[in-house]
Amino acid sequence: MRTVPALILVAFSGAASAAAFQLLEQNASGIATSYAGSAAVAENASTIFFNPAGMTQLPGLQLSAGVAGVGPSFKFSNDGSSGLLGTGGDGGNAGSWAAVPNAYVSWQMAPDWFIGLGISSPFGLKTEYDSDNWIGKYQAVKSEITTVNYNPSLAWRVNDKVSLGLGLSYQTIDAELTSAVPGPLSSSKLKGDDASWGWNAGALFTLSPAMRVGVSYRSAVDYTLEGNATTALTSTPVHADVKLPDTATLSVWQQVSDRWEAMGDLSYTNWSTLQSLNVISSNTGAQIGSENFGYKDSWRIAWGAAYKANEAWKVKFGIAYDTTPTTNGDRSARVPDNDRIWFSFGGQWNGGAYGKIDAGYAYLYLKDADINQTKTYPGGISSNLRGSYSNSGQLLGVQYSNGF
Repeated sequence: MRTVPALILVAFSGAASAAAFQLLEQNASGIATSYAGSAAVAENASTIFFNPAGMTQLPGLQLSAGVAGVGPSFKFSNDGSSGLLGTGGDGGNAGSWAAVPNAYVSWQMAPDWFIGLGISSPFGLKTEYDSDNWIGKYQAVKSEITTVNYNPSLAWRVNDKVSLGLGLSYQTIDAELTSAVPGPLSSSKLKGDDASWGWNAGALFTLSPAMRVGVSYRSAVDYTLEGNATTALTSTPVHADVKLPDTATLSVWQQVSDRWEAMGDLSYTNWSTLQSLNVISSNTGAQIGSENFGYKDSWRIAWGAAYKANEAWKVKFGIAYDTTPTTNGDRSARVPDNDRIWFSFGGQWNGGAYGKIDAGYAYLYLKDADINQTKTYPGGISSNLRGSYSNSGQLLGVQYSNGF
């Protein structure tokens, strides 16, 4: 199995903040505006992820690094679950805080040509229930997905109005899914990893000195996870194909006055690429398990603003609405997701030659999520998890940026 060094995996382990298990926290500077204007702002080197064409707005050598803390809460309330033992508690809070770091560097190597490199984590998930007190332990106990994305990029300023950007993505994934199983086997664990390639591209249009429009696209990434399916008695080499979705974004940034900036975002994520995770025995070629997702495509809209209080301080705030790709009929205890509204605020300190520090906080309000999930085992034994989730999330991040 291919592996990523343990320290990197720990650092980039995330808990989903956008729809399903997508992570928007590829910088901390955008948290305060709910990532509105993500493909048009280009205020630091993290534009490499959101729109590589934005590097043309960054002269010389630019560095940016930060970390976002992602703290989701998933609390289940039982309402008629049945099957197998049919008893147990609510499993506690399945969410927990996780760190999502990022780092970027861009360099103007010629008047109109720019190169850069970004390290980020586009997808991440961690839910874990108290298995000793969880009526849904036959559906899920622990679900963890970690990605690390290495993104070399190139940008070209065509003229004063148009810039183009292109990047390659080498993206690793590490996944672990556990649950209880009936009988003497007690529990099962599926663990696998892979690495694959994708790409991203963007264009930036400077309509006037006070207005920019950005469009960007990040491709889907195809994986074949390879690993083992393990119980107390057996360990079977397995593989499973999975395709993580592509995303398209339209953004606008406008300097409304000498003190006010406004920005907006509309993005589309092709989550319908993820319908199920079918686990295949590498020894026999037979399917030995499956995790259903049944995802549909999702949309996100965001609006944000920034107020320049003085030469050193800027105040930011934003709001966003993010639709879930799952439905009541397909919702899983592994990803008990639902539509969410972001409420964000924060600020920026400009220290001149000392660089800029951004800090942001966001509260994510999620609609209560109903679940009616049935899992059937050989011999016709089944378990039904029925109830609802009370969910929420918090984001807290800090970013340092400087140019030379």
